[in-house]
Amino acid sequence: MTAMASTNSTPATAKTVATGRSLLATAWMRIRRSKIAMASLAVVVAMVLFAILAPVLVAIEGQDPNTTNTGPEVLDNFYTPGLPLPQYMYPSAEHWLGVEPGLGRDLFARLAYGARVSLVIALLATLVSVVLGTVLGAAAGYFGGKIDMVISRIMDLFLAFPHLLLVLSIAPILQSRLAGTALGSGSFVPIASLVIVLGFFGWAYLARVVRGQVLTIRQQEFIDAAQSYGSSHRSMIFKQVIPNVTGVVLVYATMMIPTNITAEAALSFLGVGVKDPTPSWGQMLNAAQAGNWYLSDPWFLAVPSIALIITVLSFNLLGDALRDALDPKSSR
Repeated sequence: MTAMASTNSTPATAKTVATGRSLLATAWMRIRRSKIAMASLAVVVAMVLFAILAPVLVAIEGQDPNTTNTGPEVLDNFYTPGLPLPQYMYPSAEHWLGVEPGLGRDLFARLAYGARVSLVIALLATLVSVVLGTVLGAAAGYFGGKIDMVISRIMDLFLAFPHLLLVLSIAPILQSRLAGTALGSGSFVPIASLVIVLGFFGWAYLARVVRGQVLTIRQQEFIDAAQSYGSSHRSMIFKQVIPNVTGVVLVYATMMIPTNITAEAALSFLGVGVKDPTPSWGQMLNAAQAGNWYLSDPWFLAVPSIALIITVLSFNLLGDALRDALDPKSSR
């Protein structure tokens, strides 16, 4: 009986195929087990959809981000000139988040369109930093020697500069330069200048991390095998080296997006970023403090602040979860 049972179980055992998981598949499995990671991912996706669908949502509300309402039926013209009347200061059926003081523009519409501007700047600046940091870091680690020395000294130079002061100094200059070109002087100019400045000065740290990873990877046997088949340096870097640092780059990008969102808000708040009437979360914060409206209408300050805090926190928590999930030493 025992022999017969053993014989009958052999075909079933033979049909069992061991399947391995890729690094990204394993990371996704670990992320799904974390409630915090899934909640953060849900908020990030919701914010991205909120920005993409801004025209649709604003059309449903029936308002516009640039339409002013300065009449006495909306704003107080006597006791506190420019302050919204109580029925317009806070969320209502007509204005889902109320209206802003001074000009009476719809807060929900400006928050939605501001999300588009803030996220576009953050995502594009992160893309610029990731491309520069990954390529230069991989080249430094792969080639070594003089190339590594030159790129490493450039990294040290970029990391030595006080980042915020450098951006504050260069952003206005770049905006004035772009205004005199075919790009014109519209809202595209401050957006493009922030993308260029934040992206160009944010690559050095990633490049240093990628370089360290590549120094280890280039000692692996599959690199020697690819070189023995006559693969070019370009093919080695883009097909062999960079794919093996994708996890590090992905984690860095997830962490860099909230950093750039905060940087855009800080620069717009300080008056060197996006300017009125183009909405962004930083510009809304700037408007709240420019006329001291936050003293009499704290809701005007709270709306962009809450959106900014929730978005940055969600990206940071998602980045932490992604880092842990991609860590091969993690037992979770």
